[in-house]
Amino acid sequence: MGTALVYHEDMTAARLLWDDPECEIECPERLTTALERLQQRGLEQRCLRLVAREASEAELGLVHSPEYVALLRGTQALGTRELQALSKQYDAVYLHPSTFHCARLAAGAALQLVDAVLTGAVRNGLALVRPPGHHSQRATANGFCVFNNVAIAAKHAQQKHGLHSVLYFSWHRYEHGHFWPCLRESDADAVGRGRGLGFTVNLPWNQVGMGNADYVAAFLHVLLPLAFEFDPELVLVSAGFDSAIGDPEGQMLATPECFAHLTQLLQVLAGGRVCAVLEGGYHLESLSQSVCMMVQALLGDPALPLSGPMEPHGSALESLQCVRAAQAPHWVSLQQQGAAPVLSSGTRCPEGRPSPLPPGEPEFKAVVTQAAAALSSLLDQLRLHPTPPVRVAVALTAPVIGLALPPSVLCEEGSLPQEEMQAWARPHEALAQDEALIALGKVLYLLDRILDGQVSSGTAATPVPAAAATLDVAVRYGLSHGAQRLLCVAVGKLDRPPDLTDDGRNLWLNIGGEEATAPSMFHVSVPLPVTTGGFLSCVLALVLPLAYSFQPDLVLVALGPGHGLPDPQAALLAALLRGPAGGRVFALVDEESTPQLATVLARVLNGEAPPSLGPFSMAAPEDTQALMYLRGRLEPRWKMLQVAAPP
Repeated sequence: MGTALVYHEDMTAARLLWDDPECEIECPERLTTALERLQQRGLEQRCLRLVAREASEAELGLVHSPEYVALLRGTQALGTRELQALSKQYDAVYLHPSTFHCARLAAGAALQLVDAVLTGAVRNGLALVRPPGHHSQRATANGFCVFNNVAIAAKHAQQKHGLHSVLYFSWHRYEHGHFWPCLRESDADAVGRGRGLGFTVNLPWNQVGMGNADYVAAFLHVLLPLAFEFDPELVLVSAGFDSAIGDPEGQMLATPECFAHLTQLLQVLAGGRVCAVLEGGYHLESLSQSVCMMVQALLGDPALPLSGPMEPHGSALESLQCVRAAQAPHWVSLQQQGAAPVLSSGTRCPEGRPSPLPPGEPEFKAVVTQAAAALSSLLDQLRLHPTPPVRVAVALTAPVIGLALPPSVLCEEGSLPQEEMQAWARPHEALAQDEALIALGKVLYLLDRILDGQVSSGTAATPVPAAAATLDVAVRYGLSHGAQRLLCVAVGKLDRPPDLTDDGRNLWLNIGGEEATAPSMFHVSVPLPVTTGGFLSCVLALVLPLAYSFQPDLVLVALGPGHGLPDPQAALLAALLRGPAGGRVFALVDEESTPQLATVLARVLNGEAPPSLGPFSMAAPEDTQALMYLRGRLEPRWKMLQVAAPP
């Protein structure tokens, strides 16, 4: 299964026919520029291209009133003056004789993508559409939006494919209700009603300038805990890029590679069934590069490392604190993490809509300069760090019958030269045996290929008696051969070597220690959680925040003898750690692990979704206490652990 790209050139036909500075940014070039960049980067060619179809009026009626659909149908015959007069009845909308056709194509593209994903024709995909849809209501066009494409797709998934509940999550520029559309029901304490109580999650941004750390923190501390508990069958993404750096509407600072990270984080849900539908985004270069980053992630490519400091803004932490408190009564996953009992208070919106930054103002020029620098840096990264020719390689000590690896996974047979291998093994008695020495040679050879950019990630097997010694050598080898910051996640009885230098270049996290301890900010140990909920809390509230704060350029995941992690949990851990290190993850497993574990690790490192964890269960009290203790101890150094603003 691959990735679908749904598009139709007719969606570029609608354009503004009169002078309107507010609406001119929603232009056909939003699609053509994005498509050109996808083609230039060779991404369109790797997708299954689907030509969008029109949604039927019955399908539009899943969300919109018959009268509204009929009104828009009639716009095809109107002249410019009539279209302008009708447009003025709505807020920030322009109509064109082609609007009805374009909007039906946009909705139809979303339906086509949902059908392709849910029938198994593709794994995931992007519908590249306009006009956008997320602001439109049952009988009203609004904010450039005509038909609510994603809402129609959600209803369609329920009616045609038998999907059930919907969990709605939205982050948006809000500014305490002062930013358009100034809806009280967009605040954090608007959580749904009736049977939908707790299934509406609003994360309002009350300041502009939110960046990569803020968006990743929102995923780790709000969206993903709820999503794993909800256990969706499909993920629909209203893919708005007005949060991208340089955008005149959003005025936020998320760089294009951030959208690859967010997409990767979503792909661990619903078996990887992710349908993204383009919404906003009005800085053409920032939009097009962000779209490319999302498509690369959908294709399974590793994401570029995130740029900038990984420390959430104080205002972002206040918003996270408010939404966690508002949602905690409805979600066990937040209750067990100690959500602070603080709610935001709604602020009445003043009259009028705040305007985007005027082009002549110094603030606008500063944002444009900042965006240009970020996009230039991204292009430099793409040139200096091209995607490795091999995405995943495996190094096994002996052939395993029936190992069901994807065709693109390389079975690595190479080994380090004998003398060099023996020199690295010499300090360890456990590596004196021939079997252990041969395995070490393969491990270090594959690690070398990851460090020199020939392979993105890999997995290797080690003999059980030599597991700890092999990991010790791998850490030291990585640090001496190009890794500037190495994160080691050791699961099981794999203690940190006492003579390993604590110089800030390596962060050692042991999952499976006897107690929760942090001898230093770079050495952390936590007991292995005993439930699914405890494991998820450990990964989302401790492991990933530490990883994103540390910003490693290599992650070693070691599953030691008797590590105790079920295969789906081990796969999820490896899949989620692809992000912080730009895809450079090396997983070490002992030879006694099942062939299925080696297979599933190779598959998730290759970009496939991990297996389901099964039913959600609450964290044990002792696991929650351990997590809370470590977060309190480590927050002063690792800021991505924060879930509330400082008092």
